[in-house]
Amino acid sequence: MAKVVFTEDRCKACGLCIEVCPRKILALKEGVLNKKGYSPCHCIDESKCIGCAMCATMCPDCVIEVYR
Repeated sequence: MAKVVFTEDRCKACGLCIEVCPRKILALKEGVLNKKGYSPCHCIDESKCIGCAMCATMCPDCVIEVYR
């Protein structure tokens, strides 16, 4: 099973990772703000992650790490 780790304090909630995820398991955390004032992204169901790392590749701020 793959594991997706976000460095939430660097996330600027651009949503690019959400758009590119083939399994549609990424979302913004509602009601949570990081140090920059954005709602950081997170994985809503890690059991469905296939470890493709498309999200990490797309992230402009290198916020995401995918472990297989």
